[in-house]
Amino acid sequence: MQQEQQMESVARSGAERLPGTPQEHLSSETTRTVLRIQHRMLMGIRRHLDEAGFTELHAPVIGPVTDPGCRGAKQVDIDFYGRRYKLMTSAILYKQASLHAFDRIFCVAPNIRLEPPETASTSRHLAEFHQIDVEVAGYTREQIMDVAQGIVVAAVREVVTTMPQELERLGRDTDAFKDLLERPFDVITHAEAVGQVDGDPHAEIDWEGEARISRKATRPFFVTDYPKGSRGFYDRESREHPGMLRNFDLLAPEGYGELASGSEREFEYARIVTRMRETGENPAKYGWYLDMVREGIQGSAGFGIGFERLTRYITGVQYVWEASAYPKLPGVFSA
Repeated sequence: MQQEQQMESVARSGAERLPGTPQEHLSSETTRTVLRIQHRMLMGIRRHLDEAGFTELHAPVIGPVTDPGCRGAKQVDIDFYGRRYKLMTSAILYKQASLHAFDRIFCVAPNIRLEPPETASTSRHLAEFHQIDVEVAGYTREQIMDVAQGIVVAAVREVVTTMPQELERLGRDTDAFKDLLERPFDVITHAEAVGQVDGDPHAEIDWEGEARISRKATRPFFVTDYPKGSRGFYDRESREHPGMLRNFDLLAPEGYGELASGSEREFEYARIVTRMRETGENPAKYGWYLDMVREGIQGSAGFGIGFERLTRYITGVQYVWEASAYPKLPGVFSA
């Protein structure tokens, strides 16, 4: 009864459709088709990154701290043998640590973010999801943006080449990807994007504004140079333009919105501690991380692509939960 009441509440907030029971969801032909396509996407992405010299690692699920920059979502605390640990909202800190082993790494990382319940009606938020997480030592923002574009292109090419009938069954026209496969993605600045929606030049672009910008595009595009106060302490501040970050978002067209966020990373101890304090973080919480930074870490750049969001865009389904076998919507109890 409680779950039914919650789902009714979410439905009233704007969601047109919600997943049924696991049996109903998994036996749906749409679900099976989307998950088969998602499997091919991952195969294509792994092959592409392997050929580019990347090593796949497995990101942790729990740790003493996690990424604080998750745009209004709450973190989840657990009791880890008498100590308070976190479920990972992002593998960012561990990706930087992983560069002690390899210069190019990626992982298919699980993430838990307790998004506000009202985001269940945005069609693109899950409380549990996965990211294709990438980090490369010595890379600039522009170089890592090329890697992000390469992953999207590899996933699209894999599906368009091997599963055109499945896309057609979902009503997705493969011609929608022709331009994506032939030309580099466009780049606009945060200031230019904000100007399109009359937003706050000092803050994140809100979900509605982001969707409006996205609807105007016919292929993915990058938004760069977010203001410093809008992102976490690990996004590197430009030395040439103080107050501006060397970061980016990757947005899908047709209103699908954000697929990925990434940046060059801060790697100098004093700058990281200063940025932590500026963003309201207590450096004492990040003991293992700061100890590592003090001993020296490589400069790097990286990003995380929301795998279910990328699946949603490629398959053309309306809701991101349709790209998950066991979807967890914000505020809704489910199996």
